[in-house]
Amino acid sequence: MTDAQHTDALHSELLDLAREAARRAGALLRDGRPADLAVAATKSSPIDVVTEMDIAAEKLITGFLSEHRPEDGFLGEEGASSEGSSGVRWVIDPLDGTVNYLYGLPTWSVSIAAEQDGETVVGVVEIPMRGETHSAVVGRGAWATGAWEGERALACRPAPPLDQALVSTGFNYVTEVRTHQAEVAHRLIPLVRDIRRGGSAAVDLCDLAAGRLDGYYERGLNAWDIAAGDLIAREAGALTGGRPAERPGRALTVAATPGVFEPLQRLLEDFGAWHD
Repeated sequence: MTDAQHTDALHSELLDLAREAARRAGALLRDGRPADLAVAATKSSPIDVVTEMDIAAEKLITGFLSEHRPEDGFLGEEGASSEGSSGVRWVIDPLDGTVNYLYGLPTWSVSIAAEQDGETVVGVVEIPMRGETHSAVVGRGAWATGAWEGERALACRPAPPLDQALVSTGFNYVTEVRTHQAEVAHRLIPLVRDIRRGGSAAVDLCDLAAGRLDGYYERGLNAWDIAAGDLIAREAGALTGGRPAERPGRALTVAATPGVFEPLQRLLEDFGAWHD
């Protein structure tokens, strides 16, 4: 087997495992949600919450992946962290959109990415209440299954002028940060078609990949929020980054169709949407 064939086989294996782990976690979250679901802990502020189901879903995912690939590392939102020895690390958000989930809103997801030697090579986002699974392998495109028949190749929509672009964003749970984000949105909204706020970064990135949005931006995201969705968006033809010449990250994440990306990024830089 050549090196390229070995790499393809590995990526296919990682994709299959990520899909199955995301499917199982999504089913647990969808079908196992208790009627009296309560907050188990808070993170950055009293309104940035963790539920018992976040924790249960992460345990399910890490347990399943460890069973099949015991030498891999992990980085998970709810505390899973290990280096591993295989060169592969799983980056996991077991429940992206926890507040939506807590309130019974449908926009939440399970996000699983696999990194090989520091590069994201596989991404899967399961959106259980839509019945959709979005996935990508680096260099092999992005795909989704859902209410339609079969597997659909994803492609971001043709770029409109910025003033006709539908842009999504999110707001942090720290009061000082969200106040600044509201000021940025106040300046941006007259310059675009409209702004959406879905509540799950992973879902927003998949919606960009599927042609349901023209752009997305947010400050304060972590690796697990965007690892899978960023790859899916890029493999569907979107551009992603942070501040100019930087990668997506906590300072700023920007993703958009080519043609919208640069003017959107430039406006966000001018508005100070990032943080040091």
